[in-house]
Amino acid sequence: MNVLLFDDFETLDAFGPVEVLGKVEEYRLRYFSEHGGTVASAQKTVIVTEPATEADGCGILVVPGGRGTRRLAVFPPFLHFLRGMADDAEYCLSVCTGAALLAACGALDGRRATSNKKSFAWVKSVRGAVGWEERARWVADGKFYTSSGVSAGMDMALGFVSDRFGRSRAEGIAEQLEYVWNDDCTRDVFARK
Repeated sequence: MNVLLFDDFETLDAFGPVEVLGKVEEYRLRYFSEHGGTVASAQKTVIVTEPATEADGCGILVVPGGRGTRRLAVFPPFLHFLRGMADDAEYCLSVCTGAALLAACGALDGRRATSNKKSFAWVKSVRGAVGWEERARWVADGKFYTSSGVSAGMDMALGFVSDRFGRSRAEGIAEQLEYVWNDDCTRDVFARK
């Protein structure tokens, strides 16, 4: 499992799903950035990453959101690199404004997706070729799973585990974490009424 990080990513966007997916014995978590080295989250959590060229091309790609997405969504070299990773991935999971990066590189064209509701207008403006769903905790469309803001990544990750390994496995992980799973992807209390 390839967790793609960049400066100013949102810590919980990455590590909420990591906490869930790290409980799946079949997955080996690795942390990458475009060039490798240290990356700092918006909350100043410093992570040592491997260069993305060493990622498992056919694995699962996790893309968090955060303030850093605003800069990267208009940076063609990063978007070209991300498109290659997204195309090669067996599954691609994004949290919050990570969906804006997948949209900006064209990976979500013709697909349904969602993102953080506080940044929804900006995310939609990044690329119109996406079927943006404002009232969704997370959306699954083919190999792409996109989630709403920050903590929704945990709900999405549990939904992904449920789809791949069965509901009881996802419920067991939620219980281990003492986490109340919002298992209804259409129930988004943060969407505008």
